[in-house]
This record gives sequence, structure tokens and C-alpha cells, in this order.
Amino acid sequence: MFDKAKMLAQAFKLKKAVEEEMIELEENGIVIKVSGDQKIKFLSVNGMENKMLVEVVNKAMKKSQEAAAKKMKDMGGLDGLF
Repeated sequence: MFDKAKMLAQAFKLKKAVEEEMIELEENGIVIKVSGDQKIKFLSVNGMENKMLVEVVNKAMKKSQEAAAKKMKDMGGLDGLF
């Protein structure tokens, strides 16, 4: 039981570290900041921030990840690979 708690604590620490990573790219008047957990945190086009677009893109990415996870589960997951 202790090992499981230790593993959960390590997983939480790793998750937090990944979320805190930030990648910023600026190109052709577009600035985008993406966190390590693949969430768009900031987007501007020609100096104008667009929070609505950020929300919609993040929702679409989440749905895509959920669909991929379901497909993997339906196909047996990763158990057969290891």
C-alpha cells in the first residue's frame, strides 16, 4: 500500500512539472503559448489576444484526446505491446 501512495505522489509531481513547462512561439504576427500538458494558454494575432479561440481549440483538443483514448481502450490498450 505504501508503494502505491509513493507512486501516486511521484505521478502527481511529474504531472505538475509537465503542466508548468511553457513553450512560446512567435511567427508572422501570431504569438502562442502552450503548456507541457498540451493546453493553449495564450494566443494573439497581430497583437490582439483571442481568448474565445483558445477555449474552442482546447475543447477540440480534449475531445480528440478522449476519442483517441477510447479507441485505444477498445482495441485492447497497450497491454499487447509489452
